[in-house]
Amino acid sequence: MKAVYYQRFGALDVLEFGELDRPELGPDTVLVQVAAASVNPVDWKLMSGGLSKSMTSVFPVVPGWDLAGIVREIGPSVTAVRVGDEVWGYARMDFVHHGTFAEFAAVPERVLARRPPTLSFGEAAAVPLAGLTAYQALVHRLHLDASDRLLVIGGAGGVGSFAIQIAKALGATVYATGSTKNQEYLASLGANPIDHSVDHQEALAKARPTAVFDLYGGESLNAGMRLLGGSSRAATIADPSIVAHGGHYVFVRPSPSDLDALSELIEHGKLRIEIQERFALANTKDAFSTSMDGHVRGKLVIDVADL
Repeated sequence: MKAVYYQRFGALDVLEFGELDRPELGPDTVLVQVAAASVNPVDWKLMSGGLSKSMTSVFPVVPGWDLAGIVREIGPSVTAVRVGDEVWGYARMDFVHHGTFAEFAAVPERVLARRPPTLSFGEAAAVPLAGLTAYQALVHRLHLDASDRLLVIGGAGGVGSFAIQIAKALGATVYATGSTKNQEYLASLGANPIDHSVDHQEALAKARPTAVFDLYGGESLNAGMRLLGGSSRAATIADPSIVAHGGHYVFVRPSPSDLDALSELIEHGKLRIEIQERFALANTKDAFSTSMDGHVRGKLVIDVADL
């Protein structure tokens, strides 16, 4: 099968495109023919070796954790899906080896749900990791509701874009920081935009947040916690040390039920999918380069097959 892979840690030059053997099925795994995948910063951070102490990699590594496609084979213990089902999922496993930037991916059935019928494969592939991160942070950690005023620090990327919309669907008032060029975009998602490229401390204070979701860490997170007067209703994807201060470090986990909740929001028109750019599988290196530049609005999608 055609796949993108790397055989050692390093920069973009280690990324190859070529032929690999199709992954083998286990008893509870599902072989998905991948129609589309999407890029997340964790993909190139893993490639660089920067996360090697926290996650084991088995070379050659096919990167990618998001996918949408069609079930082609199932293991003997699989009961949740059938051959021919159109699915989406966040295909993270306990080690990094067979990812989703390939024509086929063998993934546990526990990471899959049925694709929302109103989304194309490309749109569906853009959602799982980023959408689940936002949903689990706001619903399971911060327990957000209509009485809240949420501050999203870094609202224009994949996770931030979903967080704004999920919070609005929950009835919360939302403020979100972003660059000058993204102010209109943040407003289109339903947020009150705050320009982080100017002195915005006064604007942050006026937001009077009851909850903070931070995507950057560092001083941004510290500023958010100061506004709250504590950290019990602060969540971040960037700094695990927040747990020692009573806050929430969000490490996203596969969840078909949470994917179904996101699907319901999509079907009710409460969650739109923003795709900045799409790339052919052979051009995944260009997609990584774009992601590494750090100014992505929404998501980057890898088109694998026209299914």
